[in-house]
Amino acid sequence: MPLLESRPELELVVWPEDRACDRSWLLENIPGATGVIVMLTDKVNPELLDKAGPSLRVVSTMSVGYEHVDLAAAAQRGLKVGYTPDVLTDAVADLSVMLALMAGRNGGIGVSLVQNGEWPNFSWAPFGFCGPQLSTTAASPTRKIGFLGFGRIAQATLARLVPFGITHCLYSSNPSSPPNHQRDTDLAKKYNLKAVSKVNVDELARESDVLFVLAPGGQGTYHVINEGLLRKMKKTSILVNASRGTLVDSDALAKALKEGWIWGAGLDVVEGEPNVTIDHPLVKEPRCVIVPHIASATLETRRDMATRAAQNLVAAILGGDMPAQVDLSA
Repeated sequence: MPLLESRPELELVVWPEDRACDRSWLLENIPGATGVIVMLTDKVNPELLDKAGPSLRVVSTMSVGYEHVDLAAAAQRGLKVGYTPDVLTDAVADLSVMLALMAGRNGGIGVSLVQNGEWPNFSWAPFGFCGPQLSTTAASPTRKIGFLGFGRIAQATLARLVPFGITHCLYSSNPSSPPNHQRDTDLAKKYNLKAVSKVNVDELARESDVLFVLAPGGQGTYHVINEGLLRKMKKTSILVNASRGTLVDSDALAKALKEGWIWGAGLDVVEGEPNVTIDHPLVKEPRCVIVPHIASATLETRRDMATRAAQNLVAAILGGDMPAQVDLSA
């Protein structure tokens, strides 16, 4: 806000509450606006753009994703669209590792037992609460970590996993993208790994001890994690999704957990969120740890995202270069 308030050229109209903006308020206040800063919860569609009118020049979203923005409608009106990539890489990578550990070590089950007051009634057992260890051991010296999508966040997650003693990194990315052998060789050398390899999704499922889903959303990746793929995974494997809920078929994952095809899952995102209630099939699965889309929720990251969103807005309105602009030419 100080960044915006310091510009005397700007007249600010601000939603005053610390929660998602009411749609009715946004529609009432956007007519005549030159720019608007929105969140993931705000649908930027023809209705909103028509309400804004011809004065609107920029839509700046405080998010790395922009599925809530109708890009075709924005392009048709000659608008600029800003977003906030890069700044949340570390926060999402941190949470991805947390979810892998929570899912593998039965963290959700343990926390629930304590919070429900059941610990005094629980009898210790030699293999109680046991799950697959993320780090390598003398008896199990190989750990293969898989990534569906191998962009900035995946590579930052890989860097955090190196001290656990992982030995192999497998990844699958856009089929149209050629393998980057030099980068993979450099990463393997940098982290002392036996291999960093691009593989197809079937091999990724079969070989990964932990599979991190960190690919973009959209039709091209819709339900890429489905029953067929889940059946190929190891019984001791962990699935982590910190990208978009639409990449994972929730019903198939619930079935996989219930029938023991995989060990557990850690999810920051779920298809249809936030409508994920106690009756949701994944919520019913004890070995599924779900947090409510909080991967970017660190004080540092949210401040950086807000700053980037404000910088994008100011640059587009006052004629500067936007720090992060969505390419609408495609």
